[in-house]
Amino acid sequence: MERGEAMTGTLYGLGVGPGDPELITLKALRILKSCPVIAFPAPDKGESLARSIAAPHLPGGQEEIVISMPLDGGPGPMQAAYDRAATAVAAHLDEGRDVAALCEGDPFFYGSFMYLFGRLAQTYHVEVVPGVSSLLAGPAALGTPIASRDDALLVIPATLPEDVLRARLDGVDAAVIIKVGRHLDKVKRALDSLGLVANAHYIEHATMADERISSLADAGPHAPYFSMVVVHRRGEAWK
Repeated sequence: MERGEAMTGTLYGLGVGPGDPELITLKALRILKSCPVIAFPAPDKGESLARSIAAPHLPGGQEEIVISMPLDGGPGPMQAAYDRAATAVAAHLDEGRDVAALCEGDPFFYGSFMYLFGRLAQTYHVEVVPGVSSLLAGPAALGTPIASRDDALLVIPATLPEDVLRARLDGVDAAVIIKVGRHLDKVKRALDSLGLVANAHYIEHATMADERISSLADAGPHAPYFSMVVVHRRGEAWK
């Protein structure tokens, strides 16, 4: 069935926020409670973060589609997982059932939902509900404004090679470095070479029960995937 036909359901991409269940938006909450089907990514071993964030709000009785993601797989296995998920979601949409696809943070800011969107948006009606991103939740928890006036803000993944990190951070007004994880030492070296370590703040699991905050110099030795570094050239954005 083509987009716009009354018989098909709607796919909602719901941003459920960075971790604190109270940071879900009122719109996402309303849709979450009304949809008969929910879909969410989950590691092949372990709990789904997106579902755990939404769990306090689930009304019960909803059918669940688990998008099982191989932890040690490359792009190929990940794409295959979303192919299977898109087929499962489409089957419900074809029967007129709405589906809420949960995404931690925001669906279109490094969000997993975009992979379902790319497979289904040309055929079905899709609505995206933005969520509170860790890009905003992290600095709020740190008590560190990230940009003011004419500052340019760089958002950069720590997964990039060290020389690329250094080149892009050189001369930056403000930056948020995401996906730190096992790249913590590399991030430290890049910022140290630019004289920015003293101006950098570290946070992991922002807004979650196990949130941890420190200066970048004191962070480590290991960092989880959901961690970030916030840095401003002036030290404080309001200066």
